[in-house]
Formats: sequence, C-alpha cells, structure tokens
Amino acid sequence: MSFFSHGLRHQSRFFLKIHQNLLSPATTVRNFSAKKTLKGAFKLGLAGVTVGALVGTGYSIHKLNQPRLHIINEETTIPAVDSLPEITPSRKIHFPEDRSGLKLTLYQYQTCPFCCKVRAFLDYYGISYDIVEVDPVLRQSIKWSTYKKVPILVAELSQGYQPLNDSSMIISALSTFLKDKKELREIVKCYPHITYIDEDGAKKSEIMNKYFLVLGQPTITKQINDERQWRKWVDEVFVHVLSPNVYRTRDEAFQAFNWFSEVGEWDKNFPPWERNLIIVVGASAMYLIGKRLKKKYGLKDDVRQTLYDECNHWMKAVRAKGAKFMGGERPNLADLAMYGVLCSIEGCDAFKDALVHSKIKDWYYLMKEAVNSHQGAQFV
Repeated sequence: MSFFSHGLRHQSRFFLKIHQNLLSPATTVRNFSAKKTLKGAFKLGLAGVTVGALVGTGYSIHKLNQPRLHIINEETTIPAVDSLPEITPSRKIHFPEDRSGLKLTLYQYQTCPFCCKVRAFLDYYGISYDIVEVDPVLRQSIKWSTYKKVPILVAELSQGYQPLNDSSMIISALSTFLKDKKELREIVKCYPHITYIDEDGAKKSEIMNKYFLVLGQPTITKQINDERQWRKWVDEVFVHVLSPNVYRTRDEAFQAFNWFSEVGEWDKNFPPWERNLIIVVGASAMYLIGKRLKKKYGLKDDVRQTLYDECNHWMKAVRAKGAKFMGGERPNLADLAMYGVLCSIEGCDAFKDALVHSKIKDWYYLMKEAVNSHQGAQFV
C-alpha cells in the first residue's frame, strides 16, 4: 500500500494474479452423440438439445441453491511454540509505567500500515515491546513462522511463546487481555483461522472474530458495533486508498521509498546492496502497481480527491459523535486503527496534501498527542 511492507504484498499478489489470469479455468463440454441413423436424425438431435438444456438448467439451479459449506475444509488456531531463534532486536521500546505484565516482540516493517496500527495500540496503552525489523527480501527472521506476513507479535509466556497474527486480531486479543486478564493462550483460541477454497478454486485463509473482543458481554451496544464497523472500514476501504496516492508519480514513489529507508533505518538493518535494490526496484514496481490498484478499488481519476473524500468521510462520523474522537472523549480501537494506518505515510507528499485539503488535521494531531503521551496507560 504505501509503505514498503504492504507494497511487497501487493507486488507478489499482482504477479500471482497475472499468472492466474493467463491460466483461466478451461470449460469442459460433453459431446453426446446419438446413434446415427438416416431416419429421424434431425428430430433426435433437436430432442437432445432440448433435454440437455432443461437438464443443464435444472442442475445449475440445484447447484446454486446448495449450501456451500463444503468450501470450508480446515479450522486451526495459532499454535504456541517452544522456542524461537535468537535474534537481536532492532530496538527496544520501554515504558516505565507498563503494568500489563506482557513481554512482547513485534516482527514488522516500519512503514507497513498494519504494523503501524499495532504500534499505535501498544504506544497508546504504554505497553513495552521489542522490535525485529524483518528483512523484506530474505525474511530470515520469520522463517520459524508458518504465517509469512507481518505484523507478527510474539508473547513470551511462562512456558514457551504465543504468536499472534494479523493486526486486527492482535489488537482485539490484547484488548481482551487488558480488560479481562484472561490467559492469552485461551484468548487466541477464540480467533480461529478458517481455510477454505473460494469459487475460483484458490485456497484462502481468514481469521474469524478478529474485530470482536471476547468479554462475554450479553448484549452488543451501538457503540461497540460502530467501533467494529469503523475498524473494518479502515482495513477494507481506507487502507486501499493509500498506495495509488503514495505512488501516484515516479518521483513520489522514489520520495516515499527513500523516506521508508530513513524511518526504517535500512542503512543499519540491511546491507547497502539490498537497501538500494529495495528502493530502485520497489519504487519502480509500486508506481506501476499503484495504477492497477487505482482501477481495482475504483478510485477517482484524481486519486488525491478520493483520499480527501475518505478522510472527510471519517471526520463527518467523528463530528457526529460531538466529541474529539470516534470513541468520544478518548480514542477507541477505531481511532487507533485509523491513526496507525494514516501515520504510515506521514513522510509522503500524499499525507501533507491530505492535511491541507481535508478536515483530518486537527483530529490527527490530537491522536498523535494521545499515542505519544501514552494516555491509555491509566486504563491498563
């Protein structure tokens, strides 16, 4: 998306989709032949076509009305691991006021919007954590994990380690832990991975309940439902607006990747050849992919206008609350998600333009202050 990490995901998906498009499913046609006789051949053929059409139509209706439970073939939870390879953290974030009792390591890309979401949550609540900056080319530091995306957050427990995958699941699971102090391994079981085969025959995986807190609440309030819906909107709508804006021109793409290198300290974490390769190849590829994403997600010809519109859409909902944040007088999980995603492009031209041409500036800096001053620590 805008940020190198998510860009890499789209790049790999892009070439995969090209491959899939070139290999579209073949259609199988059965040829029925009647016994050839001179007499009645035309009538027999006509009857065959009619019967075939009726049977084919009936079979199609039958299949369309069948429940598609068969497409789900596997349900798993994230397993704990006994040990992890020894990797020196890129840096340590320590908050003296941390009362969570958690010992966490975040495997990330610095400018990945989903990693930024997790950091915004941890920083707001004043939860200490170590950071491992994942090499985006070799990815050696996450070879141990069956989940090959970032962020991965690992909690060190009394016996072994518990990984948490997917930014929204991570935030929901940790929120549940902070509110109820349930055993983290038991909380993780409430967010199973469902693996299924989609209509195109591709194997997909989805984390169930990832926008839900496991608190045993008897009723779902409007406030809770709104928070879930806006968290989902950030993931499924707003985040897709960023890449076409960050990589709008070649100059903007290179400017963005140089900023990614600076804030991600690529010169310290990766060898020079790899840093230069990421910048040159990554910026060039993402400029092209940004054009494809613009079409895929139906952005306006002027992609900046779509960015401004979505920022204003968010702010309209915030103002309807009559308070500073979507959560009222203090940020909720939707505020932290939106802020995390938006701050992932803070050094890019698209971000600067959004502050000038939309109404999001005041809210953004209120959120920045709340996160950087760890205002949520008092609620842990």
